[in-house]
Amino acid sequence: MTYIDNYLNEVSQVAGQIDQSAVDKIIKLLLRIRKSGGRLFFLGVGGGAGNATHAVNDFRKICGIESYSSCDNVSELTARINDDGWESVFTEWLKGCRLNKNDGVFVFSVGGGDEKNNISVNLIRALQYSRTTGAKILGIVGRDGGFTRQVADVCIVVPIVNINAITPHTEEFQSVVWHLIVSHPKMRLSEMKWESVK
Repeated sequence: MTYIDNYLNEVSQVAGQIDQSAVDKIIKLLLRIRKSGGRLFFLGVGGGAGNATHAVNDFRKICGIESYSSCDNVSELTARINDDGWESVFTEWLKGCRLNKNDGVFVFSVGGGDEKNNISVNLIRALQYSRTTGAKILGIVGRDGGFTRQVADVCIVVPIVNINAITPHTEEFQSVVWHLIVSHPKMRLSEMKWESVK
């Protein structure tokens, strides 16, 4: 098989192993957040940050949930990094958002945070803070789920089918799963443009 064949076969394998009960739990939790007037705050770095920006659009526009991404305001992000440091950047942003028990914090990360190896400590600190507020924690992460899986109310860990493709499969399935969620009949409040064209 060629690399292309192998990769697409791996995508199929990952899709078949996604924990559907965890997806259902996330949907139920998001419905409670929406009903209570809570907001969603997306956290991610690298590809996860890009996915967070896209997800904010979908959750706001399609699902009617007030949503924000920690990396969308570059001026604030860089000022906080410059003045306070990378480790606290997301925590201080969440404090400025007045995160509370009605809200949700949604993590897109390949590893979920690993303090021992000093990886994504900014996510770890933000989740530790989120716990003190009573906000719900959700995640779509890879590898073993890291710190996110340990503290999340619901966490989907993207299965590993190729040790050399953990990052691309995790980041692509963040997109697959959130699109599944926003298009779910229980979540969708607004039609998507092309689906509404007769």
